[in-house]
Amino acid sequence: MPALEGYAQSTFTAEGKTKVVYRTGSGPAVIVISEVPGITPLVAEFGRRVAARGLSVCLPHLFGEDGAPPSAGAMAKTMVSVCISREFTLLAMGKTSPVVSWLRSLAQAEHERCGGPGVGAVGMCLTGGFALGMMVDDWVVAPVLSQPSLPVPLGRARAADLGISPADLSRVRQRVADGTTVLGLRFSNDPACRPARFDHLRQELGSGFIGVELDSSPGNPHGHPKNAHSVLTEHLDDREGTPTRAALDQVLEFFASRLHTV
Repeated sequence: MPALEGYAQSTFTAEGKTKVVYRTGSGPAVIVISEVPGITPLVAEFGRRVAARGLSVCLPHLFGEDGAPPSAGAMAKTMVSVCISREFTLLAMGKTSPVVSWLRSLAQAEHERCGGPGVGAVGMCLTGGFALGMMVDDWVVAPVLSQPSLPVPLGRARAADLGISPADLSRVRQRVADGTTVLGLRFSNDPACRPARFDHLRQELGSGFIGVELDSSPGNPHGHPKNAHSVLTEHLDDREGTPTRAALDQVLEFFASRLHTV
């Protein structure tokens, strides 16, 4: 898989489930949780950029064909598998997806393996809110939510819901009160991650939530398409001075500043 060149493949087992993981880099760990349809070449490239900041990157396989580029067929196939899986909560409100528990175990193991003050985590799209659920553990110190899209925003209530249980949300609020900051990213016109979700995050977390919203309205001056969704990958304009490049740099600095403190 040329897209995953430089990554070492192994497995990780927790809660009776064994999944493939890919690792690269050295230093404190960052868990990169891929978007649909899976670990695409651009997701892998994002991981390399995180590793270039002196960090260890761990990419767990949750769905899709590892290393394959995105396509309509791959998106459809992955969504079918996700819909029938019991690991993902697509529509229910006020519920943390079961796979988050496995990811928490992975984060703990990576922290023990890599050391440092804690672990970073970034989810994207369908997995975008998973880093919030992972925050119930003290070692997750740099959570990033990139276009968090669950639950699927059918109706106003779901559009605002955070995809996390009340107990987990209470713990997240405590973590934020104790000094942990949450970084979120979305395009302003993204129908999968609507303004109500970021409004809810601000309501719950106050100044502990940094919401970065990139203008993708019709005729926006940056040329973002009206369907722009993936801030760090598919819709990233990597040129210096662009809003998406600034957002990427902000994420990289967020990880580096919080994980290189000892």
